[in-house]
Amino acid sequence: MFDKFEKKTGVKMDEVFKLAQSLQGADFKDEKTIRKVIKKVSALANRPVSKQKEDMIVKAILDGNVPKDLSSIEKMMKKKK
Repeated sequence: MFDKFEKKTGVKMDEVFKLAQSLQGADFKDEKTIRKVIKKVSALANRPVSKQKEDMIVKAILDGNVPKDLSSIEKMMKKKK
């Protein structure tokens, strides 16, 4: 499973685990923390995030408009189809 993920994304699983570990205990009510996380994820995925998109993500997180668990994400994904 990890091999498929790495091939599809080009991201090494050890890097994903390092990122996840660094996020434990992160204060997602702090704008600076959120921006740092966005930059880390963007760099890890090798996908640039525009300032406008970064601002939208920060606002969504600060406003609580982000799914908190897997079932919420699944429901959100089903609505978009």
